[in-house]
Amino acid sequence: MAAQGRTTVLERASVAGRVVLAAGGGYGVAALATALLSLTLPMARSEAVATATLLSFAVMAGIVVLVFSTRTLLRALLTVAGTALVLGALLWLAMRGYAP
Repeated sequence: MAAQGRTTVLERASVAGRVVLAAGGGYGVAALATALLSLTLPMARSEAVATATLLSFAVMAGIVVLVFSTRTLLRALLTVAGTALVLGALLWLAMRGYAP
């Protein structure tokens, strides 16, 4: 731990990495969740899109909280990447029946 009132370069880099991961990863996961929910919510398409878009704000906030609450940046990265991978796979499965 650094001396009181001083931060090390490693601590600053960790915080910067978390900010980038929270912004970029949060946006990516929220976009995937929005697309998946838009296709799978059991309501009219316009209502499903509006509901999914509103829920995306909660997803983004949840990812930001997750990134800053994990013990290490690597664990946060793996969690966000795993979540994106699962959502991407589910979206791919959901889109198999839809033509562009």
